[in-house]
Amino acid sequence: MSVNNSPRREFLKTSVKGSVIAGIGLSSLGSFIESCSPVKKTMITSPFKTGFDQQPLPYAYDALENSIDAKTMEIHFTKHAAAYSKNLKEAAQAENASTKSVEEILMHVSRYSAKMHNNSGGHYNHEMFWQSMRPKQADNKPGASFMAILEKHFTSFANFKTQFSDAGKNRFGSGWAWLYLDKNKNLKIGSTSNQDNPLMDTSEINGLPVLGLDVWEHAYYLKYQNKRADYIDNWWSVVNWDYVWEHYKKMS
Repeated sequence: MSVNNSPRREFLKTSVKGSVIAGIGLSSLGSFIESCSPVKKTMITSPFKTGFDQQPLPYAYDALENSIDAKTMEIHFTKHAAAYSKNLKEAAQAENASTKSVEEILMHVSRYSAKMHNNSGGHYNHEMFWQSMRPKQADNKPGASFMAILEKHFTSFANFKTQFSDAGKNRFGSGWAWLYLDKNKNLKIGSTSNQDNPLMDTSEINGLPVLGLDVWEHAYYLKYQNKRADYIDNWWSVVNWDYVWEHYKKMS
């Protein structure tokens, strides 16, 4: 007569698993569980470490005339962007994240409060945005190396500009247009709402930001009123392609 040994078998299986985990140790438990998982997620990491303090604007408020007027630059930098930095530091202190870089917070932003989410994104986005611009250039284009890369991914520079501009023009409400590297190091174009960006683990697009354009109304309303498309068209003449190229090289 056969005997049902299922309870004993389950006990032995559980005991063996427990012994294996105990032998591994708690510090390695996460790695052990990950190795047993049938699906491994490719983690995108950033080579940069942005701090919480607002860095000085790299040019005068009127340096981007006539693309962006001096009063808009002054208000945008000293009020809006400054507030993101201040509020981020408050959130980081309250949530024990003061020793982390902004990139680290963004890549795990789902763990934090709405205050941390909004202000870490706002601070990071603006710190990158200021550096991505320079005084107006007559024929403002990337250098030969980056031009070739853009042409490879988007067939032509003109096509790249159209796709990127459309990402900004078609973003409903406030947000950003992005050129970013996906996990396979391919350049992509997309947009995010509010102060979200591709580094965030909650973002609708994911990757490493290469170039971002602020399409919140406060970025252009004093000069352009509701004409966002005009703002975007004029913005191309002040893009700092030297900075964008150096930024891209560090990530690719």
